[in-house]
Amino acid sequence: MSQWLDPLRRVLDEAPARLAFFFRDDDVGRADERLHPLLDLFSRHAVPIDLAVIPQALAPAVADVLCTRIARASTPIGVHVHGFAHVNHEPAGRKCEFGPARDLAAQRRDLELGRRRVAELLGDAVAPFFTPPWNRCTETTGRLLHELGFRVLSRDAAEPPFGIPGLLEMPVRVDWLRRPSGAPRDLSLVAARLAGAAHDRPAGIMLHHEHMDTEELERLGELLALLGGHARARCCTMESLAAEGRG
Repeated sequence: MSQWLDPLRRVLDEAPARLAFFFRDDDVGRADERLHPLLDLFSRHAVPIDLAVIPQALAPAVADVLCTRIARASTPIGVHVHGFAHVNHEPAGRKCEFGPARDLAAQRRDLELGRRRVAELLGDAVAPFFTPPWNRCTETTGRLLHELGFRVLSRDAAEPPFGIPGLLEMPVRVDWLRRPSGAPRDLSLVAARLAGAAHDRPAGIMLHHEHMDTEELERLGELLALLGGHARARCCTMESLAAEGRG
């Protein structure tokens, strides 16, 4: 067992009930050559994963391969919409594709086109969930999502919830790759964040396959081995958590 995971292991050992986890891999449609090693890793550990797909970036050939993987997978692979083109429309401040600089009509157009394109490429596998690029959008976007039939909004737990009836919020609580700018990788910080997130609400873990090299995959595999084999851990799809009304 990997010692760096001891803080999380202790939380699991002491948990009075099973703790829920989910993994959300963002930016599907980019760096396709790195997506499949990540999916292979999750398959080996029998842990489900959710893919946030950039509609405008997903190539038909990649979508065909992904459809085959989803259909043949023994462990669920969830799919949902991740923005439209993953571009910044804000003239200043934090990057945002669905931010205050965009009017309602432009946001509606992108949401409708994005959902339609992903559905055309991936079919019934696509859930009515939405992850905005950079994990941020406006409350107006949230209300528009609900109006258009989206059921789940997934951002970062640091973002204040909108509290829109009928739109379940399911934030990620741990960014696997987050570190201070220029700082070396510190697994103890990752373990501390994981341990801190593993409580009464699902602990969502955000991944970006395009930045997952061999070493990162090895460390992630150690986490999957722990979660997949621990009696107090329950690895879920976002769809199964939404069915339980858990965010």
